[in-house]
Amino acid sequence: MDNNQARRTLLLQRPEGRVAYDDAGTGPLVVAVPGMGDLRSTYDELRTALLAAGYRVVTTDLRGHGDSDPGFTTHGDEATAGDVIALVEHLDAGPAVLVGNSMGSSAAAVVAADRPDLVRGLVLLAPFLRDPAAGGVKKGVLDLVLRAMLTPPWGAGAWARYYRTLNAGTRSPRLDAHTAALREALRRPGYLRAFRHLALALDHSVVERRLDRVRVPAVAVVGALDPDWPDPAAEAAWIGETIGARTVLVPDAGHYPQHQTPDVVVAATLDLLAATADPRGAGA
Repeated sequence: MDNNQARRTLLLQRPEGRVAYDDAGTGPLVVAVPGMGDLRSTYDELRTALLAAGYRVVTTDLRGHGDSDPGFTTHGDEATAGDVIALVEHLDAGPAVLVGNSMGSSAAAVVAADRPDLVRGLVLLAPFLRDPAAGGVKKGVLDLVLRAMLTPPWGAGAWARYYRTLNAGTRSPRLDAHTAALREALRRPGYLRAFRHLALALDHSVVERRLDRVRVPAVAVVGALDPDWPDPAAEAAWIGETIGARTVLVPDAGHYPQHQTPDVVVAATLDLLAATADPRGAGA
C-alpha cells in the first residue's frame, strides 16, 4: 500500500492472467471498478477526494483493459465480480465499500449478493442492474453494431468517439485527454479483441436475479441525460425500490457522473462511507 496519491500499478494474478490495480492511503477500504471500455483513471477526481478524506482507495482495471493482461478468455459481470472478490481478499482489509460505474456496478452488486461478508456498502454510478428492455431482434442488431464498431483498424477511434457521446450534459475538462488515453490503450495488441469479447458477452440478467440478496447500504447516482436508458429517472426509481438504495438523479450528467459531476459523486460517496463507518475504526 502506498500512502501518497501517486499511482503505481500493481498486478493481481488470476487463473487466466493478471488484473491491474493501484492502492493508496490508509483507513477504511474503498475499491472502485470502472465500466466497459474504460480505464481506472476514470475515478481520478473521486480517488483524490477520498484519499484527502482519509480513506484507503484501490482502483482497478477490468480484465483485458488498461494495465490488465489482454489474454483473458472469460469476460462479463460474474467474471469481473470474481476478480473483485479475489482483490478484496488479497488486500485483507475488508469489508470494503465498492464503487462501480456501468457494468462495474453490475459486478459490485454480484459481489454484494454472493459475498456479503466482503462488502460494507455500494456506490453505484449509472448502474446496469438489469438489461435494458430490448427484443431479440434489437439485441441482435446491437451485437452486429458492436462487432462492426470494435474492429481494427477503426475500432479504437470509434469507441473513443462513442464514449464522448455518452457524456451528455456537463463534460469534464479532461474528457479530451481521457478519450485519447482510451484510444491509445485499445490500439495495443490484443486489447480491442478483449473489449469486443466483453461487449458481446455482457448479460446483466445474472445481476437482476441476485438483487433480492443485495442487502447492504447503497447509493445510486444516475445521470438524467444517460443515453443508455430511455427513462433514466424511472430506472433510478426502480433501483431504489429494488435494493433499497438512496438515489441521486443528476440533471446535467450522462453515463459518467464520476468525471462529469465529480462533486455530486464525492458527496454521495462520503455520505455512504459515513453511514457505514465501523465504530471500531479503520480495517475493523
